[in-house]
Amino acid sequence: MIMVSRRDLPITVLLADDTDAVRSDIRRILGKDFRIALVGQAVNFSHTLQMCANLKPTVVLLELHMPDEREFAPALVKSRLLLSAKHVLAMSIWTDQKSSELATSYGATTLLDKTNLGFQLVPVILQLS
Repeated sequence: MIMVSRRDLPITVLLADDTDAVRSDIRRILGKDFRIALVGQAVNFSHTLQMCANLKPTVVLLELHMPDEREFAPALVKSRLLLSAKHVLAMSIWTDQKSSELATSYGATTLLDKTNLGFQLVPVILQLS
């Protein structure tokens, strides 16, 4: 019998961003580290909540501003995401106080600057495990 420890399993990530080019860049960044597995991609909050419930990822990487954001109260998003995922990481091109507060209201522990994802993303995700 082979024993597999939790550390041997990849960290599963659900990527939520409404921009094709951003999702493509993030797929490329995450694909470089075997310890991380991208298990799904969502294009809006509705899709994110549905996929999170189905996939139960370790991490949801959440764009703060997507087309249907006004349809979902932050408290609802937070409760639904954290019901199925262990961690929420927010990302935005804006990292001001207002964006930081919005990220926290969605349950995010960290707000990542989208312009620095190439340097920040993998280390932050690996730090969560």
